[in-house]
Amino acid sequence: AAATARSIIMKYKILLPKQIHKILEKIEKSGEEAYIIGGCVRDSLLGKTPQDFDIATSAIPKKIKEIFCGEKITETGIKHGTITVIYEGIPAEITTYRTESEYSDGRHPDSVDFTSSLFDDTARRDFTINALAYSDSTGLVDFHGGIRDIESRTIRCVGSPEKRFAEDALRIMRAIRFASVLGFEIEKNTSEAIHSMSKLLSKISTERIAGELSKLICGSDAKKILLEYPDVIITILPELVPIVGFDQKNYHHIYDVYTHSIVALDAVRPYLPLRLSALLHDCGKPACFTLDENGVGHFKGHPEVSADISDAILRRLKFDNQTRKLVVTLVRNHDRQIEPTDKAVKKAMGKLTPEIFFLLLELKRADNLAQAPQYRERLILCDRLEQIAKKILSDKECINRKSLAVNGHDLIEAGITDGKTIGLILSLLLDEVIDKSTENRKLPLIERAGQIAENLKKKDL
Repeated sequence: AAATARSIIMKYKILLPKQIHKILEKIEKSGEEAYIIGGCVRDSLLGKTPQDFDIATSAIPKKIKEIFCGEKITETGIKHGTITVIYEGIPAEITTYRTESEYSDGRHPDSVDFTSSLFDDTARRDFTINALAYSDSTGLVDFHGGIRDIESRTIRCVGSPEKRFAEDALRIMRAIRFASVLGFEIEKNTSEAIHSMSKLLSKISTERIAGELSKLICGSDAKKILLEYPDVIITILPELVPIVGFDQKNYHHIYDVYTHSIVALDAVRPYLPLRLSALLHDCGKPACFTLDENGVGHFKGHPEVSADISDAILRRLKFDNQTRKLVVTLVRNHDRQIEPTDKAVKKAMGKLTPEIFFLLLELKRADNLAQAPQYRERLILCDRLEQIAKKILSDKECINRKSLAVNGHDLIEAGITDGKTIGLILSLLLDEVIDKSTENRKLPLIERAGQIAENLKKKDL
């Protein structure tokens, strides 16, 4: 039938790793079909280097094991016809052509049946750009207009969007993630189905959501997609419902809280903790909102509330502890006032670490860029803080107890043995070194520590 006629396009030539070429060749020599398929084809056509290769074949798993009997084989998903073959050091997932039944749980097919038809196999896939197949012997096989959509930079479901999303709601996130990362437009029917079916995402595990969200917000078109699909975002992040459309009623702001957060996100580099921090930095504002007698909005205490909400979100989505703690620290400190002085910058770097201090400056700049253009004075302040910080580090000046010329062992040797007293003295010494009232050398510090210890004893008496 014309609808299933194979569209073979020989003008596209994909340079395959020799191991993948050999795998396809070995399967074909056995009398079966074999193609690389899905993301590896898409990425190759986009000029990207695929991270891994998926292979679809007419051969059933038993035959694949026979063909590669001398190689290392893992029955990755044998139930669904998938075997991983390590061939000359390169892993390749090889899956038998299959069709799928209904998805009763909105995630997994109730049953899988093997088929000899490549068309049937591609017809079950999510998007046209992921339903392309290729082999050196046949060329590029396109049943669903994937090449057309790559050339027009379009995300389009294979067949009915409603059916595809009902089968696995995570495809909703995948659609907007691909649009964000690739800079593609989402086709009208697919877009309408995303909006109408976004609530299905509540069925999806938090780990899968977190993975897609992380890629989405680091995409080159994240701002555009996040502003077009706030309904999807608040379905997976219901904690953000209050900020969507929230009028800040403050002359420093030209956007509602959600839009401000997205504009800030777009202004930081695509480093996940920074993008998460920008997305979440003001999520506590509605809870802290007050109006003064002039009708101007204020948000006293919102960094702390935003940090607590961010912590709860990242715990729920099971982000790793390192990312979670970094994001919460940045959110909690994003509105922190730091004077452009050596003393203030040293104290801030000592408390946060230099690495986090510089990330905080990036977030502060982005926050300011997402405000009214006439109020961009914080950009100049951030530049000055960065200059001071870099000079402090270049001069190897003391910024924390670790960089003091004495430590607890030195104080014990000097006769100060109480642990609590040692901690207090080291903190006082650090303050004095930062103030430059005491020199950061061992002998002056030991002498000063003795004086402080004596003063503490007199106070106790």
